[in-house]
Amino acid sequence: MSLTSKKEYLESILLRYRSASKKQKSIILTEFCLACGYHRKHAVRILNHHKRFTKPKAKKPGRASRYNTPSVLGPLKEIWLKANLPCSSRLKAIIPLWMPFYPQALSIKVKEALLLISQATIDRVLRPVRIKYGKRGRSTTKPGTLLKKHIPIKTKQWDEERPGYIEADTVAHCGGSLAGEFAYTVDTVDIATGWTEQRAVLGKGETGVLLRLKDIESSYPFPLLGFDSDNGGEFINYHALKYFTQREKPVEFTRSREYESNDNAHVEQKNWTHVRQYLGYDRLDDPRVVDLMNELYTSEWRTYLNFFLPSVKLLSKERIGSKTIKKHDKPKTPYQRALESKHVKPDVKEHLRNQFKTSNPFELKKGMEKKLARIFNLIR
Repeated sequence: MSLTSKKEYLESILLRYRSASKKQKSIILTEFCLACGYHRKHAVRILNHHKRFTKPKAKKPGRASRYNTPSVLGPLKEIWLKANLPCSSRLKAIIPLWMPFYPQALSIKVKEALLLISQATIDRVLRPVRIKYGKRGRSTTKPGTLLKKHIPIKTKQWDEERPGYIEADTVAHCGGSLAGEFAYTVDTVDIATGWTEQRAVLGKGETGVLLRLKDIESSYPFPLLGFDSDNGGEFINYHALKYFTQREKPVEFTRSREYESNDNAHVEQKNWTHVRQYLGYDRLDDPRVVDLMNELYTSEWRTYLNFFLPSVKLLSKERIGSKTIKKHDKPKTPYQRALESKHVKPDVKEHLRNQFKTSNPFELKKGMEKKLARIFNLIR
Protein backbone atom coordinates (compact mmCIF):
# COMPACT_ATOMS: atom_id res chain seq x y z
CA MET A 1 0.00 0.00 0.00
CA SER A 2 1.40 3.42 -0.94
CA LEU A 3 1.89 6.22 1.58
CA THR A 4 -0.96 8.18 0.04
CA SER A 5 -3.30 5.19 0.30
CA LYS A 6 -2.33 4.71 3.95
CA LYS A 7 -3.17 8.35 4.70
CA GLU A 8 -6.54 8.03 2.94
CA TYR A 9 -7.32 4.83 4.86
CA LEU A 10 -6.35 6.55 8.13
CA GLU A 11 -8.69 9.47 7.40
CA SER A 12 -11.55 7.05 6.64
CA ILE A 13 -11.35 5.10 9.94
CA LEU A 14 -10.22 7.88 12.29
CA LEU A 15 -13.65 9.20 13.34
CA ARG A 16 -15.08 5.66 13.59
CA TYR A 17 -12.14 4.60 15.78
CA ARG A 18 -12.39 7.55 18.18
CA SER A 19 -16.16 7.14 18.72
CA ALA A 20 -16.05 3.30 19.09
CA SER A 21 -16.12 1.25 22.29
CA LYS A 22 -13.01 -0.46 23.65
CA LYS A 23 -13.92 -3.79 22.00
CA GLN A 24 -14.68 -2.14 18.64
CA LYS A 25 -11.43 -0.16 18.80
CA SER A 26 -9.48 -3.40 19.15
CA ILE A 27 -11.15 -4.81 16.01
CA ILE A 28 -10.51 -1.60 14.00
CA LEU A 29 -6.92 -1.48 15.23
CA THR A 30 -6.32 -5.09 14.12
CA GLU A 31 -7.67 -4.33 10.63
CA PHE A 32 -5.55 -1.16 10.44
CA CYS A 33 -2.35 -3.05 11.34
CA LEU A 34 -3.05 -5.85 8.84
CA ALA A 35 -3.86 -3.41 6.02
CA CYS A 36 -0.91 -1.04 6.55
CA GLY A 37 1.69 -3.37 8.06
CA TYR A 38 2.09 -1.27 11.20
CA HIS A 39 3.12 -2.48 14.65
CA ARG A 40 0.16 -2.28 17.05
CA LYS A 41 1.77 0.35 19.34
CA HIS A 42 2.76 2.50 16.35
CA ALA A 43 -0.79 2.26 14.96
CA VAL A 44 -2.23 3.37 18.34
CA ARG A 45 0.04 6.43 18.38
CA ILE A 46 -0.98 7.39 14.84
CA LEU A 47 -4.70 7.06 15.57
CA ASN A 48 -4.45 9.00 18.84
CA HIS A 49 -2.26 11.89 17.63
CA HIS A 50 -3.24 12.34 13.99
CA LYS A 51 -4.72 15.74 13.17
CA ARG A 52 -7.29 15.72 10.45
CA PHE A 53 -7.05 18.26 7.65
CA THR A 54 -9.39 21.18 8.20
CA LYS A 55 -10.03 23.97 5.78
CA PRO A 56 -8.40 27.18 7.05
CA LYS A 57 -10.72 29.96 8.07
CA ALA A 58 -11.09 32.73 5.55
CA LYS A 59 -9.24 35.87 6.52
CA LYS A 60 -11.30 38.92 7.27
CA PRO A 61 -11.10 41.36 4.37
CA GLY A 62 -8.86 44.32 5.18
CA ARG A 63 -8.07 47.59 3.49
CA ALA A 64 -7.10 47.24 -0.17
CA SER A 65 -3.39 47.78 -0.86
CA ARG A 66 -2.62 51.19 -2.34
CA TYR A 67 0.56 49.85 -3.98
CA ASN A 68 -0.51 46.55 -5.52
CA THR A 69 -2.49 48.24 -8.29
CA PRO A 70 -1.62 48.57 -12.01
CA SER A 71 -1.45 52.39 -11.79
CA VAL A 72 1.38 52.17 -9.21
CA LEU A 73 3.02 48.89 -10.26
CA GLY A 74 3.37 50.02 -13.89
CA PRO A 75 5.58 53.10 -13.23
CA LEU A 76 7.42 51.30 -10.41
CA LYS A 77 8.38 48.35 -12.62
CA GLU A 78 9.35 50.58 -15.54
CA ILE A 79 11.62 52.76 -13.39
CA TRP A 80 13.14 49.63 -11.84
CA LEU A 81 13.86 48.10 -15.25
CA LYS A 82 15.21 51.32 -16.79
CA ALA A 83 17.46 51.83 -13.75
CA ASN A 84 18.96 48.37 -14.38
CA LEU A 85 17.25 46.43 -11.58
CA PRO A 86 18.54 48.20 -8.45
CA CYS A 87 17.88 46.91 -4.93
CA SER A 88 14.92 48.31 -3.00
CA SER A 89 16.95 50.85 -0.98
CA ARG A 90 18.51 52.32 -4.14
CA LEU A 91 15.21 52.19 -6.02
CA LYS A 92 13.53 54.22 -3.26
CA ALA A 93 16.20 56.91 -3.76
CA ILE A 94 15.84 56.71 -7.56
CA ILE A 95 12.05 57.23 -7.64
CA PRO A 96 12.02 60.97 -6.68
CA LEU A 97 14.87 61.63 -9.14
CA TRP A 98 13.23 59.86 -12.07
CA MET A 99 9.54 60.53 -11.48
CA PRO A 100 9.55 64.13 -12.88
CA PHE A 101 10.87 62.71 -16.18
CA TYR A 102 8.35 59.84 -16.44
CA PRO A 103 7.03 59.87 -20.03
CA GLN A 104 3.36 59.54 -19.01
CA ALA A 105 1.31 61.81 -16.77
CA LEU A 106 0.85 60.42 -13.26
CA SER A 107 -2.01 61.28 -10.94
CA ILE A 108 -1.40 62.92 -7.58
CA LYS A 109 -2.38 59.70 -5.75
CA VAL A 110 0.10 57.62 -7.76
CA LYS A 111 2.90 60.14 -7.15
CA GLU A 112 2.18 60.13 -3.42
CA ALA A 113 2.15 56.33 -3.33
CA LEU A 114 5.47 56.10 -5.19
CA LEU A 115 7.10 58.64 -2.88
CA LEU A 116 5.80 56.98 0.29
CA ILE A 117 6.42 53.35 -0.67
CA SER A 118 8.80 51.56 1.73
CA GLN A 119 11.72 49.28 0.89
CA ALA A 120 9.87 46.24 2.27
CA THR A 121 6.84 46.98 0.10
CA ILE A 122 9.06 47.39 -2.97
CA ASP A 123 10.56 43.97 -2.29
CA ARG A 124 7.12 42.42 -1.89
CA VAL A 125 5.43 43.85 -4.98
CA LEU A 126 8.45 43.31 -7.25
CA ARG A 127 9.19 39.78 -6.04
CA PRO A 128 7.40 38.10 -9.01
CA VAL A 129 9.59 39.91 -11.55
CA ARG A 130 12.97 39.85 -9.84
CA ILE A 131 15.84 38.72 -12.07
CA LYS A 132 18.94 37.12 -10.61
CA TYR A 133 22.43 37.42 -12.03
CA GLY A 134 25.06 34.82 -11.26
CA LYS A 135 27.90 35.34 -13.72
CA ARG A 136 31.33 36.49 -12.65
CA GLY A 137 34.25 37.83 -14.63
CA ARG A 138 37.75 36.52 -15.17
CA SER A 139 40.97 38.31 -14.35
CA THR A 140 43.39 39.33 -17.12
CA THR A 141 45.82 41.25 -14.94
CA LYS A 142 49.47 40.60 -15.71
CA PRO A 143 51.90 42.05 -13.15
CA GLY A 144 54.09 45.00 -13.98
CA THR A 145 57.16 44.22 -11.92
CA LEU A 146 59.73 46.78 -13.12
CA LEU A 147 58.41 49.81 -11.25
CA LYS A 148 56.83 48.33 -8.13
CA LYS A 149 59.53 49.74 -5.87
CA HIS A 150 58.91 53.26 -7.27
CA ILE A 151 55.13 53.18 -6.71
CA PRO A 152 54.07 52.85 -3.05
CA ILE A 153 51.25 50.63 -1.82
CA LYS A 154 48.23 52.63 -0.66
CA THR A 155 47.76 52.24 3.09
CA LYS A 156 44.86 54.62 3.89
CA GLN A 157 47.01 57.72 3.51
CA TRP A 158 44.42 59.41 1.29
CA ASP A 159 41.80 61.91 2.42
CA GLU A 160 38.93 59.85 1.01
CA GLU A 161 36.36 62.53 1.90
CA ARG A 162 37.91 64.89 -0.65
CA PRO A 163 36.97 64.38 -4.34
CA GLY A 164 39.87 63.69 -6.69
CA TYR A 165 41.26 60.40 -5.38
CA ILE A 166 40.35 57.69 -7.88
CA GLU A 167 40.80 53.95 -8.29
CA ALA A 168 41.32 52.41 -11.73
CA ASP A 169 41.05 48.95 -13.28
CA THR A 170 40.56 47.33 -16.67
CA VAL A 171 37.65 45.09 -17.73
CA ALA A 172 38.39 42.52 -20.45
CA HIS A 173 35.79 41.99 -23.17
CA CYS A 174 37.37 38.73 -24.26
CA GLY A 175 34.44 36.32 -24.27
CA GLY A 176 35.74 32.87 -23.40
CA SER A 177 39.29 33.25 -24.72
CA LEU A 178 42.22 35.56 -23.96
CA ALA A 179 43.85 34.80 -27.33
CA GLY A 180 44.32 37.61 -29.81
CA GLU A 181 43.44 41.27 -29.43
CA PHE A 182 40.15 42.52 -28.02
CA ALA A 183 38.63 45.56 -26.33
CA TYR A 184 39.18 46.58 -22.72
CA THR A 185 37.29 49.12 -20.67
CA VAL A 186 39.42 51.39 -18.50
CA ASP A 187 37.15 51.84 -15.48
CA THR A 188 37.73 54.55 -12.86
CA VAL A 189 35.82 55.73 -9.80
CA ASP A 190 36.25 58.65 -7.42
CA ILE A 191 36.19 57.29 -3.86
CA ALA A 192 34.59 60.34 -2.19
CA THR A 193 31.67 60.90 -4.58
CA GLY A 194 31.41 57.63 -6.52
CA TRP A 195 31.78 59.55 -9.82
CA THR A 196 32.80 57.13 -12.57
CA GLU A 197 34.35 57.51 -15.99
CA GLN A 198 34.98 54.73 -18.52
CA ARG A 199 36.88 54.56 -21.78
CA ALA A 200 37.49 51.73 -24.26
CA VAL A 201 40.85 50.72 -25.70
CA LEU A 202 41.94 47.94 -28.05
CA GLY A 203 44.43 45.83 -26.12
CA LYS A 204 46.24 46.88 -22.95
CA GLY A 205 49.21 48.71 -24.44
CA GLU A 206 50.84 51.26 -22.13
CA THR A 207 50.48 54.18 -24.56
CA GLY A 208 46.86 53.42 -25.47
CA VAL A 209 45.78 53.09 -21.84
CA LEU A 210 47.58 56.34 -20.91
CA LEU A 211 45.73 58.23 -23.66
CA ARG A 212 42.43 56.98 -22.20
CA LEU A 213 43.52 58.01 -18.71
CA LYS A 214 44.25 61.54 -19.95
CA ASP A 215 40.82 61.70 -21.54
CA ILE A 216 39.22 60.40 -18.33
CA GLU A 217 41.03 63.01 -16.22
CA SER A 218 39.74 65.83 -18.42
CA SER A 219 36.15 64.58 -17.93
CA TYR A 220 36.15 64.58 -14.12
CA PRO A 221 34.45 67.68 -12.66
CA PHE A 222 37.26 68.11 -10.10
CA PRO A 223 41.09 67.95 -10.29
CA LEU A 224 42.90 64.64 -9.92
CA LEU A 225 44.72 64.35 -6.57
CA GLY A 226 45.47 60.62 -6.29
CA PHE A 227 45.51 57.63 -8.61
CA ASP A 228 45.44 54.03 -7.33
CA SER A 229 45.50 50.89 -9.48
CA ASP A 230 46.27 47.20 -9.28
CA ASN A 231 49.67 45.81 -10.27
CA GLY A 232 48.85 45.34 -13.96
CA GLY A 233 51.47 46.38 -16.49
CA GLU A 234 48.98 48.72 -18.22
CA PHE A 235 49.23 51.03 -15.16
CA ILE A 236 52.59 50.16 -13.58
CA ASN A 237 54.88 51.57 -16.27
CA TYR A 238 57.18 54.54 -16.94
CA HIS A 239 54.60 56.36 -19.10
CA ALA A 240 52.02 56.47 -16.30
CA LEU A 241 54.63 57.19 -13.60
CA LYS A 242 55.98 60.16 -15.51
CA TYR A 243 52.50 61.47 -16.37
CA PHE A 244 51.27 61.48 -12.78
CA THR A 245 54.40 62.45 -10.85
CA GLN A 246 56.30 64.83 -13.16
CA ARG A 247 53.82 67.69 -13.39
CA GLU A 248 53.44 71.07 -11.71
CA LYS A 249 51.04 69.58 -9.14
CA PRO A 250 52.04 65.91 -8.86
CA VAL A 251 49.31 63.29 -8.45
CA GLU A 252 49.82 60.75 -5.67
CA PHE A 253 50.35 57.50 -7.60
CA THR A 254 49.83 54.33 -5.53
CA ARG A 255 49.09 50.68 -6.12
CA SER A 256 47.31 47.85 -4.30
CA ARG A 257 48.92 44.86 -2.65
CA GLU A 258 49.46 41.81 -4.82
CA TYR A 259 46.59 39.31 -4.89
CA GLU A 260 44.45 41.56 -2.64
CA SER A 261 41.46 42.53 -4.79
CA ASN A 262 39.73 44.15 -1.79
CA ASP A 263 42.36 46.91 -1.90
CA ASN A 264 40.54 48.12 -5.03
CA ALA A 265 37.06 47.30 -3.76
CA HIS A 266 35.47 50.53 -5.04
CA VAL A 267 36.40 50.04 -8.68
CA GLU A 268 36.01 46.25 -8.55
CA GLN A 269 32.37 46.82 -7.62
CA LYS A 270 31.90 49.28 -10.50
CA ASN A 271 33.40 46.76 -12.93
CA TRP A 272 30.26 44.70 -12.36
CA THR A 273 27.54 47.31 -11.82
CA HIS A 274 28.75 49.86 -14.40
CA VAL A 275 30.27 47.68 -17.13
CA ARG A 276 29.37 43.98 -17.00
CA GLN A 277 25.66 44.49 -16.37
CA TYR A 278 25.39 46.43 -19.63
CA LEU A 279 28.05 44.95 -21.92
CA GLY A 280 27.99 41.42 -20.52
CA TYR A 281 30.68 38.86 -21.31
CA ASP A 282 30.68 38.88 -25.13
CA ARG A 283 33.96 39.07 -27.02
CA LEU A 284 34.44 42.54 -28.51
CA ASP A 285 37.37 42.19 -30.91
CA ASP A 286 36.24 44.32 -33.87
CA PRO A 287 38.32 47.58 -33.91
CA ARG A 288 35.19 49.53 -34.88
CA VAL A 289 33.61 48.56 -31.56
CA VAL A 290 36.12 50.66 -29.60
CA ASP A 291 35.00 53.91 -31.29
CA LEU A 292 31.35 53.06 -30.68
CA MET A 293 32.05 52.26 -27.03
CA ASN A 294 33.85 55.56 -26.49
CA GLU A 295 31.04 57.42 -28.24
CA LEU A 296 28.67 55.82 -25.73
CA TYR A 297 30.94 56.26 -22.70
CA THR A 298 31.42 60.01 -23.30
CA SER A 299 27.74 60.86 -23.88
CA GLU A 300 24.65 59.15 -22.45
CA TRP A 301 26.61 56.63 -20.37
CA ARG A 302 28.42 59.02 -18.01
CA THR A 303 25.38 61.26 -17.53
CA TYR A 304 23.06 58.33 -16.82
CA LEU A 305 25.39 56.68 -14.28
CA ASN A 306 26.60 59.80 -12.48
CA PHE A 307 23.39 61.83 -12.31
CA PHE A 308 20.63 59.25 -11.95
CA LEU A 309 21.95 56.04 -10.35
CA PRO A 310 22.53 56.30 -6.57
CA SER A 311 24.84 54.10 -4.54
CA VAL A 312 25.57 53.64 -0.85
CA LYS A 313 28.85 54.20 0.99
CA LEU A 314 30.12 52.04 3.82
CA LEU A 315 30.28 54.08 7.04
CA SER A 316 31.49 51.43 9.47
CA LYS A 317 32.15 47.71 9.74
CA GLU A 318 32.25 45.84 13.05
CA ARG A 319 32.84 42.16 13.62
CA ILE A 320 30.95 40.65 16.56
CA GLY A 321 31.67 36.94 16.96
CA SER A 322 30.92 35.27 13.64
CA LYS A 323 28.84 38.19 12.33
CA THR A 324 30.00 41.32 10.52
CA ILE A 325 27.72 44.31 11.01
CA LYS A 326 27.96 46.96 8.29
CA LYS A 327 26.41 50.41 8.36
CA HIS A 328 25.84 52.38 5.17
CA ASP A 329 24.67 55.90 4.47
CA LYS A 330 21.55 56.74 2.47
CA PRO A 331 21.75 56.07 -1.29
CA LYS A 332 22.89 59.14 -3.22
CA THR A 333 24.04 59.77 -6.77
CA PRO A 334 27.61 60.94 -7.48
CA TYR A 335 26.02 64.23 -8.61
CA GLN A 336 24.34 64.68 -5.21
CA ARG A 337 27.55 63.84 -3.34
CA ALA A 338 29.48 66.34 -5.48
CA LEU A 339 26.95 69.08 -4.64
CA GLU A 340 27.27 68.29 -0.93
CA SER A 341 31.08 68.39 -0.96
CA LYS A 342 32.69 71.57 0.35
CA HIS A 343 35.76 70.83 -1.80
CA VAL A 344 33.94 71.21 -5.15
CA LYS A 345 34.00 74.76 -6.52
CA PRO A 346 30.69 76.70 -6.75
CA ASP A 347 30.99 77.24 -10.52
CA VAL A 348 31.48 73.48 -11.02
CA LYS A 349 28.38 72.79 -8.92
CA GLU A 350 26.37 75.25 -10.99
CA HIS A 351 27.54 73.56 -14.21
CA LEU A 352 26.46 70.18 -12.81
CA ARG A 353 23.03 71.56 -11.83
CA ASN A 354 22.48 72.89 -15.34
CA GLN A 355 23.52 69.56 -16.84
CA PHE A 356 21.11 67.73 -14.53
CA LYS A 357 18.19 70.00 -15.47
CA THR A 358 18.69 69.32 -19.18
CA SER A 359 18.97 65.52 -18.81
CA ASN A 360 16.22 62.91 -18.91
CA PRO A 361 17.04 59.41 -17.57
CA PHE A 362 14.46 57.69 -19.77
CA GLU A 363 15.85 59.34 -22.92
CA LEU A 364 19.41 58.59 -21.81
CA LYS A 365 18.59 54.91 -21.31
CA LYS A 366 16.89 54.78 -24.71
CA GLY A 367 19.98 56.27 -26.35
CA MET A 368 22.23 53.80 -24.51
CA GLU A 369 20.15 50.85 -25.70
CA LYS A 370 20.37 52.00 -29.33
CA LYS A 371 24.16 52.35 -29.18
CA LEU A 372 24.55 49.04 -27.36
CA ALA A 373 22.50 47.41 -30.11
CA ARG A 374 24.91 48.84 -32.71
CA ILE A 375 27.86 47.44 -30.76
CA PHE A 376 26.37 43.95 -30.49
CA ASN A 377 25.33 43.97 -34.18
CA LEU A 378 28.99 44.34 -35.16
CA ILE A 379 30.04 41.17 -33.34
CA ARG A 380 27.19 38.90 -34.45
